Amino acid sequence: MNLDLLMSVLIIVGIDVVLGGDNAIVIALASRNLPEKQRNKAIVIGTGLAIVVRILLTIIAVYLLQIPFLQLVGGILLLFIAYNLLTGESEENMSSIQAGTTLFAAVRTIVFADVVMGFDNVLAIAGAASGHIWLVVFGLLISIPIIVWGSKLILLLMEKFSALVYIGAGILAYTAGKMMTHEPRLHDFFEKNSYLTIGLPIAAIVGVIAAGYISNQIRLKKAHS
Repeated sequence: MNLDLLMSVLIIVGIDVVLGGDNAIVIALASRNLPEKQRNKAIVIGTGLAIVVRILLTIIAVYLLQIPFLQLVGGILLLFIAYNLLTGESEENMSSIQAGTTLFAAVRTIVFADVVMGFDNVLAIAGAASGHIWLVVFGLLISIPIIVWGSKLILLLMEKFSALVYIGAGILAYTAGKMMTHEPRLHDFFEKNSYLTIGLPIAAIVGVIAAGYISNQIRLKKAHS
């Protein structure tokens, strides 16, 4: 393996490791209310499918650039994901449904959130691979253990410290805000209003956490009344 190829692999693995932090948070949040056996299944299946989708998206990364307002729409969708994961509304609505359906819902959330969050990373990996698709696959496969074990560690911490759920949702909200500010077709707008580049991610964090907290408090009061 020559030096350029080795550097490409290291860069791709590095991107995936950084990405793994966000992925681990999504996986942990999406599967935290499942029984342990189903939780492990959700982690393995969700991560596996997310990696497959990531590979496919990377292959067609050139075409993704042609989709107008892709980053903006993705950021808005991720805000909804962060809110729903924080409040657990989707899981509560399915509490009367058999466990298999709940497992499917967790896997679906993991894959969907990964697709939404992965646009920047897909393009970065595609660039680092320099057209070598096998490098993309290799780098993503190396990152799987990091993502899986990272999510399990975060799950353990969330069980001990429930406030970490809010921190996780805040990270997703921050990612959503950054995605919206990176929308190429709004580049001139954000350049003229540079304060929004910093302000929008912060507003996203505050908005999601505040909305989730208020929603959770209302449901707790209803439950006790």
